[in-house]
Amino acid sequence: MKVKLFGAGGKVGSVLTPALEKAGHELVELGSAEAMVDFTAPDVVVGNIESALEAGVPCVIGTSGWDTGEVEEKARKAGLPVFFAPNFAIGAVLMMRYAAEAAKHIPRAEIVELHHESKVDAPSGTAKATAKAMGGDVPIHSVRLPGIVAHQEVLLSQPGELLTIRHDAFSREAYVPGVLLALERLPDLQPGVTIGLESLL
Repeated sequence: MKVKLFGAGGKVGSVLTPALEKAGHELVELGSAEAMVDFTAPDVVVGNIESALEAGVPCVIGTSGWDTGEVEEKARKAGLPVFFAPNFAIGAVLMMRYAAEAAKHIPRAEIVELHHESKVDAPSGTAKATAKAMGGDVPIHSVRLPGIVAHQEVLLSQPGELLTIRHDAFSREAYVPGVLLALERLPDLQPGVTIGLESLL
């Protein structure tokens, strides 16, 4: 597939570039692309999506901290899918699924998410998605420190016991399988915005 990668020089993009090529994808400019992948920043991602939709190119978005409602109608009118995942690590998606199941049985919970100090949004998109899956009213604690990639734990407690569900991404290579899966499934998605890697698993 011919792919335009926005954010190729960034933390995730620098890992994705060789991974996409190794998987057989060709990195091209937007005018020649069959799909667009974006790992940039909240203040530019919507503009990138709009440019892709105008060019007739479906999108895979890994940038968090923006409102998907800004492009929903435009994607529908363009007849193109925009796939957004707050986290492309398959283990993180499973962590969210297990946390949602556990919350049905242990109602008290809190989330602690830790990311690198340059991450723009806090709480993270993953933490907010986890809280929503658990019923919405879950306190989130955000930590931003150097040397960290992406970590999240969900603590569920009741008298006499504590259940901890944790996911650790030690390198950004953890996101590659999820991005490749999204590109593979992109042609099957309906026009408009689809959210969450769990919808592809």
